[in-house]
Amino acid sequence: MSESTQERQLRVSRPMGLSVIHLDMDAFYAAVEQRDDPTLRGKPVVVGGSPNARGVVSTCSYEARRFGIHSAMPSSRARDLCPSAIFLPSDFSKYKAVARQIREIMGRDGAMVESLGLDEAFVHPPPGMDPVTLAGRIKGDILREVGLTCSVGVSYARPLAKLASEREKPDGFTVIDQAAARAMLPDLPLGDLWGVGPRTVALLARHGIETCADFWGTPREELLTLLGPGRTWDLALLTSGRPLVRERSTSRAKSISRETTLTQDARDPAALDELLVEMAEHVVDRLEREGLAASTVTVKIRYSNFRTLTRSRTFGAATSESSQILGAARPLLARLVDGSTGVRLLGAGVTDLVYPDDLRQVRLFGA
Repeated sequence: MSESTQERQLRVSRPMGLSVIHLDMDAFYAAVEQRDDPTLRGKPVVVGGSPNARGVVSTCSYEARRFGIHSAMPSSRARDLCPSAIFLPSDFSKYKAVARQIREIMGRDGAMVESLGLDEAFVHPPPGMDPVTLAGRIKGDILREVGLTCSVGVSYARPLAKLASEREKPDGFTVIDQAAARAMLPDLPLGDLWGVGPRTVALLARHGIETCADFWGTPREELLTLLGPGRTWDLALLTSGRPLVRERSTSRAKSISRETTLTQDARDPAALDELLVEMAEHVVDRLEREGLAASTVTVKIRYSNFRTLTRSRTFGAATSESSQILGAARPLLARLVDGSTGVRLLGAGVTDLVYPDDLRQVRLFGA
């Protein structure tokens, strides 16, 4: 009997035992606010810009999500969907402090942690430790010590671990082992895999490749012609992809950035400014965690007609100060937004990174 596409795929992808955890905090900003103010519990809470100032939703509680509210939605639309919603401004200093607590819990027992933002991370257990046991310990410690719930996924590949954590939110715990993967993967749309973006999905769809089974049934040479020798091949094959790195890695990234695609085109400069502040805070948080500084700040914008522009500012000396980075980013955004053309994507980032060793040399030699 000839080997089926699915059997061939499972053989060539070298699936290992369970080895990676993805942790995603449940409605993080809103959950922190509900934890700190018991009167907000059980109510629709929206964190972000004011609906009276044409703001944008950063996140919202699950009570608010039942009304159809979600992140990147105009706050005025959220108010229309749920007039009783409670709108709160973002408090990033508080959220970052809570995120530090959570990272400390994840890193216990020698686990390697790779943060994807304030509210999610991949965790790789140390040798000899069962990942399911570790995931349960982390989940319980976060609830007990921080007072928040999270959803965790455990699998043998990062895209599947992330997929697992999304399956039973909130407060979920899902394991996708090889047997579960064998049952679910053939019909899974490629766009459901972490790391396979909309452009890649659209490109493959034009060639009739929409699911994992379609991908596996396509000759490798054709895929390489379409995609090039990139990481997408590894992701769709569901190998482990690139290895996890510790929070303070010896590998040197060239940039740190964050971007958001809006559910509706935005024109209001104040609403876009609020989004920019949130993204810049995520960038600054990573700089602080890794002991980095940056010399260049960049703002990226994509208009409703898909025209994309970037603007940058370079400092005289590298910095990780939130006030300096925001102070540079906001005027850049103002130059790109005129209020008449819709904006569909906004991004903020830093480049020309300076690492801890570089900073020590600068201080030593007085450069």
